[in-house]
Amino acid sequence: MTQPDWTNALERARRGAPFLAQGLERLPDLAALLASGQGEAALDWAKGAGSACEDTGIALRREKRALGLALAIGDLAGAFPLARVVGELSAFADRALDRAIIAAVQERVPGAEPEGFTALALGKHGAGELNYSSDIDPILLYDPERLPRRARDEPGEAAQRVARKLVELMSHVTHEGYVFRIDLRLRPASEVTPLAIPFGGALTHYESSALAWERAAFIRARSCAGDVAAGDAFLTAIRPFIWRKSLDFGAIAEIGRLTQRIRANHSGPTRPGPGFNIKQGRGGIREIEFFAQTHQLIHGGRHPAVRLRGTRASLDALAQAGLIGADDAHLLGECYDRLRTIEHRLQMVADLQTHSLPPGPAALDSVAQLDGLASGAALVEELSAITEAVGQRYDRLIEQHGGEADAGAAAVRGGSALTAELARLQFPDPAALEARIQGWRAGKVRSLRSEPARAAFDAILGPLLEALASAPEPLRALGRWEELLAGLPSALGLFRLLEARPALLELLARILSLAPPLADALARRSDLLDPLIDATAFDLPGSVDELAEQFARGEQDDDYEQTLDRVRRQVGELRFKLGVQLIEGSRDPIALGEALARVAEAALVALARAATVEFEKVHGRIAGCELVILGLGRMGGGALTHASDLDLVFLFTGDHTRESDGVRPLGATLYFNRLAQRVIAALSVPTAEGALYEVDTRLRPSGAQGPIAVSFAAFERYQRESAWTWEHMALARARPLFGPDAALAQLRTIIASVLSAPRDPAKLKADVLAMRGEMAQHKPPKGPLDIKLARGGLVDVEFIVHYLQLREGTGLSPSIPAALATLIAAGLLPAELAPAHAALSRFLIASRLLAPDAQVPPPTARAVLASACQCRDWDGVTARLDESRAIVGATWADTFDEALEI
Repeated sequence: MTQPDWTNALERARRGAPFLAQGLERLPDLAALLASGQGEAALDWAKGAGSACEDTGIALRREKRALGLALAIGDLAGAFPLARVVGELSAFADRALDRAIIAAVQERVPGAEPEGFTALALGKHGAGELNYSSDIDPILLYDPERLPRRARDEPGEAAQRVARKLVELMSHVTHEGYVFRIDLRLRPASEVTPLAIPFGGALTHYESSALAWERAAFIRARSCAGDVAAGDAFLTAIRPFIWRKSLDFGAIAEIGRLTQRIRANHSGPTRPGPGFNIKQGRGGIREIEFFAQTHQLIHGGRHPAVRLRGTRASLDALAQAGLIGADDAHLLGECYDRLRTIEHRLQMVADLQTHSLPPGPAALDSVAQLDGLASGAALVEELSAITEAVGQRYDRLIEQHGGEADAGAAAVRGGSALTAELARLQFPDPAALEARIQGWRAGKVRSLRSEPARAAFDAILGPLLEALASAPEPLRALGRWEELLAGLPSALGLFRLLEARPALLELLARILSLAPPLADALARRSDLLDPLIDATAFDLPGSVDELAEQFARGEQDDDYEQTLDRVRRQVGELRFKLGVQLIEGSRDPIALGEALARVAEAALVALARAATVEFEKVHGRIAGCELVILGLGRMGGGALTHASDLDLVFLFTGDHTRESDGVRPLGATLYFNRLAQRVIAALSVPTAEGALYEVDTRLRPSGAQGPIAVSFAAFERYQRESAWTWEHMALARARPLFGPDAALAQLRTIIASVLSAPRDPAKLKADVLAMRGEMAQHKPPKGPLDIKLARGGLVDVEFIVHYLQLREGTGLSPSIPAALATLIAAGLLPAELAPAHAALSRFLIASRLLAPDAQVPPPTARAVLASACQCRDWDGVTARLDESRAIVGATWADTFDEALEI
């Protein structure tokens, strides 16, 4: 047996896995144990990493971080085999769930034991096979008679409170990280049921109306936390549902559909290479797992010996029983172990739940070298052999059990009324499309797995098909509708809304057909359609102050997390409505861009205030010091697109040597850096309502190397003494957004003073040209419609404006249109540059929705783009863009004595 190589493992981790490298820096005591080869001592240390902390959430996060790091380095060193790694991670998940349940119960009933509340582990957690970045998929069950609760609490209300608290303790991302992402959608009828289900209700569901996929899920189920004995009793009660003594024709057809669905639902590279998904791709992890589970479903009723949870153990048991070949079991088991190991390497890099090989060759080489291979090519070669061997065996499985499903589908397709209706609506291959639709109803789509959801869907199916057939791109709209259904945990509310308001169907079809970002937003939140029934849906949002007040308005007892969720909901609705206005042609894109900026600024103000109040509860205030936030880029200029991030700089007023007056006092610099991080998290961290904005702070003094927040004095000193020309160009679009009025005025004065300082015109010109040349070389246009980065595009207009602002000390407005107006009035720029810039801006804002990949969109989307750009047709758009870029090119040549290649 090869001796563990801890030194080499640490070197590979530091070189190829930033997440592990960061962990080694943050936990030097643990790193020292690992460096000395004390693997078991390192694991013991890690398991106690949170023991000194009374806060359950913090303690679990610290243990998770330390345990993951110790296991990863031991894994890389060859000290901990795969079974040990996944077993330790799964055991920690059990402990974490148990502690979270206890904490949640005791929050309302101090000292109570979690009697009558159980977590069932499913999937890899149930099998004891968790990976480094796994979700866990528990089913939460409770006994209304035994659950500890206050006298005035109803059992159901008490159970949901425990469930919500459990999810918060485990899943919410804090400065300590998270414990596990929790997905509760495997519970019975998740689209209509609460987070925790009574034991009796769950038993009735599984005995009467559960689907084949639920049988497969329960193969690996076990009672893992809370009242474990009650969970074991429940699993015993539903054993006949999982392990059936006989298998009828319908069940065999279900198994065939389940096996085929894995490949039908996978999109992406089909063979190993950049971007290949080693879990979902052909011959990947999931096919091995499903190979074992399918045979267990078929034979487990009569062969109790194969009723095992672990994938490798199940394969061996199936072979021992003579149900699959011993060679197949051995090969699939070895392939499974190797694929899981590679999956771990992918997840070690950045603690992301990824299963795909990196898209770039350098990153692929890095993952291969982290694994100990010479190159990405060697990794791809190994994976090709593995996946081909697995894929061949899975092909045979589909051939064996897919025939019955095909026959059933053919019977459904034969000459039905739905096929005739699809033909009337001129959908291509109507028989195949009917089979696809019936597949949705048969359980392929999670949101259609309950009878109420299917009934509501059937009620709108006719009008829905009419609307999709009338959409600008019917097949594109249909495909996006299918993606929307697949992505929604519940669609019952959407179906009922569309039934009650059939006029929304046509608008929905247009959204799905024309605007991918809006379709993606709907797939995350179908309730975004709700506000469109209001007559004010096509009004522009109000002022920043009005919006900030609206965002801050909530229930009196709303906590900080509820505030974050409320702002995300409201901002999401406003952004969606503005996008609909664009595709409907009801507003000039420039007005919509300005409205998007107002919404973002108001969200910033509301969340910065909320974050400050929350922060001050622990750390207090610093007399004479205040947080100030400066917007740059498009945010500073006051015109965003639907794809814009927020360029922000965080500053503070007052004396940096002062200290806060809270229960945990901090010095001013640390205080405002932590507060800035809190504000960034409030804006960017996903919550139950999703993400809000990406925040970019790289334009701060000293860039990524500098502190996030600096004092006014340090900011002014840096801008006067150390800033590069490009930093002053960026400062030309700076706009103070948040802080006391006096501080905002002071900051405007500092910025104006810096920008109007005398400069050497020759050096300024040389710096500007050099920077634009470097940008053109390293950041080329993303596609033919990238009007921002293309030469003669918006970036070139900005460079012209910023150069003249700095050279002349005039036109110092962060708004490019306002700056242009001043420079044109001063005779420094031609009058035709303003409408050229407006045309380019209009196109940019519209194309971010209608052509987000900067490629030429389908004909109907081109027509909408033309309307948004105030042109008659697509030829008019291209002519307008060419004319505008030519004006920019001529202005560039006049300004810099340098011709542009357009």
